[in-house]
Amino acid sequence: MKNAKRILIPILFLLAFVVQLNAQDREITGNVKDKTGESLIGVTIILKDQPGFGTATDTNGNFKIKVSKYAVLVFSYIGFDSQEVSVEGKTNINVIMEEATSKLDEVVVTATGVQRKASIVGAISTVDTKTLKTPTANISNALVGNVAGIIGLQKSGEPGSNFTEFWIRGISTFGANASALVLVDGIERPFNEINVEDVESFSILKDASATAVYGSRGANGVVLITTKKGAAGKVNINFKGEFGYLTRSRMPEYVDGIQYANLANEARLSRYQDPIYTQAEIAIFENGLDPDLYPNVNWRDRVLRDGTTNYRGSINISGGGTMARYYISAAYYSESGMYKDGGKLNDYNTNAKYDKVNYRANVDVNVTRSTTVNLGVSGWLVDQNKPGRSSDDLWKFMNRLTPVAVPVMYSNGLIPTDPNENALNPEAMLTRTGYRNIWENKAELNIQVNQDLSFITKGLNFSLLYAYDTYNLNDISRLKNPEMWSAEKLRDADGNLIFVRRAEASTMAQTTASNGNQRQYVEGFLNYERLFGDKHRVGGLVKVYQQQIKQHQHDKASDIIFGIPKRNMALSGRATYSFLDRYLFEFNFGYTGSENFEKGSRFGFFPAAAVGWAISEEPFIKNNFSWIEMFKIRYSYGEVGNDIVTDDRFPYLTLLERKSDIPGYNWGEFGSNKYNGASIQRLGAANLTWEIAKKHNIGLDWNLFNSKITGAIDFFKDDRSRIFIRRNNMPYSTGLESLKPWANVGRMTSKGLDGNIAFQQKIGDVHLTLRGNLTYAKNEVLESDEAANELYYKMAKGYRHNQTRGLISLGLFKDQQEIDESPKQTFGDKPVLPGDIRYKDVNGDGIINDDDIVPIGYTTTPNLAYGFGFSADWKGIDFNILFQGSGKSDFFIGGSSIYPFTDGKVGNILKYVSNPKDRWISREISGDPSTENTDALFPRLSYGGNANNYRNSTFWLRSGKYLRLKNLEIGYTLPKSVTRNWAMENVRVFFLGYNLLVFSDFDWWDPELGSSDGAKYPISKTYSLGLTVSF
Repeated sequence: MKNAKRILIPILFLLAFVVQLNAQDREITGNVKDKTGESLIGVTIILKDQPGFGTATDTNGNFKIKVSKYAVLVFSYIGFDSQEVSVEGKTNINVIMEEATSKLDEVVVTATGVQRKASIVGAISTVDTKTLKTPTANISNALVGNVAGIIGLQKSGEPGSNFTEFWIRGISTFGANASALVLVDGIERPFNEINVEDVESFSILKDASATAVYGSRGANGVVLITTKKGAAGKVNINFKGEFGYLTRSRMPEYVDGIQYANLANEARLSRYQDPIYTQAEIAIFENGLDPDLYPNVNWRDRVLRDGTTNYRGSINISGGGTMARYYISAAYYSESGMYKDGGKLNDYNTNAKYDKVNYRANVDVNVTRSTTVNLGVSGWLVDQNKPGRSSDDLWKFMNRLTPVAVPVMYSNGLIPTDPNENALNPEAMLTRTGYRNIWENKAELNIQVNQDLSFITKGLNFSLLYAYDTYNLNDISRLKNPEMWSAEKLRDADGNLIFVRRAEASTMAQTTASNGNQRQYVEGFLNYERLFGDKHRVGGLVKVYQQQIKQHQHDKASDIIFGIPKRNMALSGRATYSFLDRYLFEFNFGYTGSENFEKGSRFGFFPAAAVGWAISEEPFIKNNFSWIEMFKIRYSYGEVGNDIVTDDRFPYLTLLERKSDIPGYNWGEFGSNKYNGASIQRLGAANLTWEIAKKHNIGLDWNLFNSKITGAIDFFKDDRSRIFIRRNNMPYSTGLESLKPWANVGRMTSKGLDGNIAFQQKIGDVHLTLRGNLTYAKNEVLESDEAANELYYKMAKGYRHNQTRGLISLGLFKDQQEIDESPKQTFGDKPVLPGDIRYKDVNGDGIINDDDIVPIGYTTTPNLAYGFGFSADWKGIDFNILFQGSGKSDFFIGGSSIYPFTDGKVGNILKYVSNPKDRWISREISGDPSTENTDALFPRLSYGGNANNYRNSTFWLRSGKYLRLKNLEIGYTLPKSVTRNWAMENVRVFFLGYNLLVFSDFDWWDPELGSSDGAKYPISKTYSLGLTVSF
């Protein structure tokens, strides 16, 4: 009871204080216009230091608000400078707003909320949400090329899988976790679940100073997304609809049946073997007289459409009053795949299809003048359809099944299978094996209480956040297989085909799989910021959070460890000080706990510090260089911990398992009961501790010529130590060679730069913007627990992580004399002949073998990413273009569809091989010595494997660099004089082209896929028409 009194008495005093404040309110009216005299609609008007209270102007620019007699109103509107007006002694206020010309007061979302860009000392990139243009369901596809510090890859165009995997400042660790933390409204949530129309602001935190308050979760950078909220004033309704047509981009092109047969014969003859096809058989391929035994099928045309469609629609409603404001939205996205679904063959869909519904509601309520409550409810539902066989299988066999292997269907209706593959042809795989249906749903709830503690001391506030998310997935597979046959290459006496049944039919059977999780998150946040005497700006922050994740999966019901909730917690803080906004200082720390380490090692302390000098605030610069509006230099250093060891939980524990094949003992009266023996399943690593990242960053920010030229550049270095890896260099005498326990023995360093620049100019009625950004990151492995090797180039140490390695090609052998005079090449059992690939003897021992494999090229992940664009608007017409590029990456091409005839009758042949100028052809076959081209793209053909030619080397290494026309948008906004007659605030129509062109040295397929043979669903070109309407 005493405790209750202690709580209730302060609350009663606080309520009395609030009632007294409310009694002092009075009504203020007014009007807001621009300098031309036109009324501005939707201008936000809030009370300074009390952002929860406010209103907005109506269609005539008028407003009405109740405030205290000493209040200060803040007027803000997109594209205009904010204004502050005191209401003391006034009942009517008329405001003329000026168009924005300066970015000095621009604010950025940071770990502590919003912060003036001029006072930031951490490395933070922001994204203008208007530039996040993507016609797909995944917002990640809009990142690369739009923001400095991001390197990414889109590895598929398949609906539901067409997202971009990205890294902040590249890959800086080879441990289990290299991905960035993504926070939506302060809560860790999947990046691609967000509806882009709901995004209010977007920030990328890159250095230790900016990310320290997130503890170990922010070790690889942080993405901060805040969603839109309502504003006091009239109800705003916004609708956006898009229709898109998607076409295939670059894909491998293959030869037809006639070309295939001729090339197969050449491959046989070039190795002094008999041809496989007679001229009579080739003639049958050409005239199509016997499609059962001599088919000529383009499998891609049988399986793929020329294009498909997608649809997108979204609507949001916002508004409210001084006590409560709301933002409610819903969005729908639908995309069909490029597969032909068999028409009337099935009463179900076998094409890929992806449907997604997003919903969101954000409500802000002023409980008192100093207390606000923010409630957020959001979620999404996904309905995804897939063919019965996986997309990987479809593309694999479209590449592997030759045009002459089997027909689509035998003339008697039987379904063929290729006896060389013992698999269905791709069309039958698509249409006759059933289908999969995947349902996903996510529901999210977050509630935040914000308390202004200015009655204790000015500038102090407290927030308490609670979030609960639940996710479920159900995967239903209804699969079957048809009866499969193959025809012998002969007929009976009556001319009928002779068939062999290769597989029995199986009726449709259903299997289900399900998994999900529930996440609870609690965070307490005490923040202080105050300006003393117009000189000293002081800030402080203390944050504590705890998170719990429960997982469930149908096939792990008996897994005890899997069923234990995942938990982590942390305490973090920040202290800032600036003098005259000229000299800036910041200290951060994170004290983080993790379940992945045993007691005594579970908590780690990770500090960071940063300093900044706003040179433009120096009197000498102000007085003599007025065109330098802002110029700031900053430096930060900090340590960040990473606790993600592996997908296995509690890696410090040793796990045992019992198996029937392990010797045990028998017991019982007749010894009929057996107790199975036990073996070590996993050896615990008792001394595991935090992976440490030591991060340095030095950066420059500038605004010049009245903010016409703005930009930033950062140079960074990230040293990782104690990286979690399995021991690779364990002596056999330890008995642990097969177990390979975890240890903190890896080291790696990465460094690079990122930056952006923009130029803005208004010429008459035309607004122009030029912009560009660049990110370069290079890493180097310093230690990976590998055995010493006198051939240093065979070690990972000293080279990039995932460095490509292979032999160095010296071209093709010219003749037998050159073979005899060269180091011996003994790969495989086939003799080396003129036209085969010649390799460099790196170690000079006279033999070409694995000791001559060296690091070549770059990594498959790009080391360089950049983007540049241009936008303009004139009298309602707007234009925007974005180019996005990637560089310093390489990949090997190879496989049965790249190495001609490496698997005999399996594998398509690229059209490039059919060009005599692109392959080495013996004069004995061509009758022309000039066809023995040692600079050809393909070596002397072989029928069957050729270990000498078909191995990783510079001969098969290709550059992954490209430049892409990523976005092209043209829009027209109708004049307000027209739309107001229709009771509409704004109407805009637009065209958006996405991924329209790719420029690259490698043009066989899209190099961004990183595929060795192009056997992947391509990244689509998209042409969209859209309409936006505001009421």
